[in-house]
Amino acid sequence: MNPHKPRTLISRWLRVGLLLLTIGSRTEALRAQEMTLELDPANTRIEFTLAATLHTVHGTFALTSGTIHFNPSTGSASGLVIVNAASGDSGNKSRDHKMHQEILESQRYPEITFTPGKVSGKADLQNDSSVQVDGVFKLHGTEHPMTLTMPVQAKGNSISARTHVVIPYIAWGLKNPSMFLLHVSDQVEVDITAVGRVLPMQAQPADNH
Repeated sequence: MNPHKPRTLISRWLRVGLLLLTIGSRTEALRAQEMTLELDPANTRIEFTLAATLHTVHGTFALTSGTIHFNPSTGSASGLVIVNAASGDSGNKSRDHKMHQEILESQRYPEITFTPGKVSGKADLQNDSSVQVDGVFKLHGTEHPMTLTMPVQAKGNSISARTHVVIPYIAWGLKNPSMFLLHVSDQVEVDITAVGRVLPMQAQPADNH
């Protein structure tokens, strides 16, 4: 038997052990950097604009809830933002009735959602910054990839962000609301001012198995 073999095996196992410890430490460090953004429905504004031949239609939607988990180091993101489809209000009951019954079908599709998947850019929680959020936008039961460019303002754990989105709703399969004498745009512009708070995300407990 080679007298050096046990020593070689011990050395190899020590290296493996050190490698596993290093990987574990890095994993815990990345977990510690994960953050959670909770949106405030009462102070978040969702405004839409739809151009038409006779006048431009302005309206709002209400945020139901919004929670986004993200890791500034890796750019990974998850969570869900939910908008109440039935809350759409343009200030005209007849027009809004048609919007909900014929266009959005909000009783059948009560939620408009955005699911984040990736955050690009440096989110500075002490100063103004800008990020891009890639995710999936779900409207009228159909999912569409979407990228949001968001200037972000942070103060303490409070955060606000703005974004502008152009939604080609007719190309996405929704009904065209135009009539013989009234033509409306095939795209609706949406301006969002999101307000919320950022909290550190607790590291997950170690698996005891």
